[in-house]
Amino acid sequence: MNSTFLFYAIIAIIVLQFLMETLVDYLNSTKFQDPIPEELKDVYDNKEYIRSQAYKKDNYKFGFLSSSFSIVLTLGFLIFGGFEWVDQIARNYTDNPIIMALIFFGIIMLGSDIITTPFSYYQTFVIEEKYGFNKSSVKLFFIDKIKGWVMMVILGGGILSMVIWFFQIAGNNFWIYALVLIAIFTVFMNLFYSRLIVPLFNKQTPLEDGSLKSKIENYASKVGFKLQNIFVIDGSKRTTKANAYFAGFGKEKRVTLYDTLIKDLEEEEIVAVLAHEVGHYKRNHIIINLIISILLTGITLFLLSLFINNPEFSFAIGVTEPSFHAALICFGILYTPISEITGLVMNILSRKFEYEADDFAKKTYEPLPLINSLKKLSKNSLSNLTPHTAYVFLHYSHPPLIQRIQNLKA
Repeated sequence: MNSTFLFYAIIAIIVLQFLMETLVDYLNSTKFQDPIPEELKDVYDNKEYIRSQAYKKDNYKFGFLSSSFSIVLTLGFLIFGGFEWVDQIARNYTDNPIIMALIFFGIIMLGSDIITTPFSYYQTFVIEEKYGFNKSSVKLFFIDKIKGWVMMVILGGGILSMVIWFFQIAGNNFWIYALVLIAIFTVFMNLFYSRLIVPLFNKQTPLEDGSLKSKIENYASKVGFKLQNIFVIDGSKRTTKANAYFAGFGKEKRVTLYDTLIKDLEEEEIVAVLAHEVGHYKRNHIIINLIISILLTGITLFLLSLFINNPEFSFAIGVTEPSFHAALICFGILYTPISEITGLVMNILSRKFEYEADDFAKKTYEPLPLINSLKKLSKNSLSNLTPHTAYVFLHYSHPPLIQRIQNLKA
């Protein structure tokens, strides 16, 4: 494979991905006017449904604008030698491959984030504000940005440095050492994400004693789920949308409820949501996802090891002096079709897991409180009740609301 072929392959992948995403988004937009299914008539009244349609249309138009800007920026950067320009800046500062790569990726990622910040600002303070979802302040918005940059430098930069170091000492076998490192990091983050990362952005407090905590503990005891950590997170500092999640395993497992969830749902409905999350744990979904993630990472790293020494990969993106970091960029883009396929498979698996967790909640608690909670959460987030099948197939990690309700009623 010569660099010219690779260059046009990169262009084709970027353009085809954009066209496919645009087509699927358009197909999904054609469903915005569909009537509410009979099973979901009680989710929205007519006024609320019109509001949800407007919200979806605004997001669709904004999504097309931002993705169009992104592809123009990406293609322009590629065609007009942007990668070579950044590479030369990095080489002017150092000839150390690790530091050079850190400067190279730092400029690209930081520059990209700064350029796209107006889009995320508009999303938060215009669209989300318009529909009453945004609770973040401008100050908090930019503090979150800075914290994200710091984490990117520490975590992303640290892992990248280690991977390049492994490449220097082990050659093409670097992928084995890199896989071990990433596997350890992934397990560590699964265990301690809520303890170490979440507090940087949100305040977590133990759930207060009371009827809700008693009901949760009684349910956990009933299904043999040792639950020591139930936390409430101040999600309302950024949005009115509600959520709950389960993290960790072993002694580090914990359930986190958004304060907005506690505000929006009845206690029985909250316990039903918790029962769903417990279902994920009892069915070993967290462990399965962790193993699959590590396996996919291993496959990706192995494939990378086959091509990383090929100078044509650096030349393909316009970089005249071959390097690990330039070849990594080229490989990342060329790998996109494979990652899209694995993403589809993971979404299919995720939707299957959601049904299994719903079934667990139905069998160990009651289906009606979970149904009611799903309806309320959909209503409060103005979610799409009639998504297009193709959009669901490509993007949904959870089944559409109507399918979940039908499954719970079966």
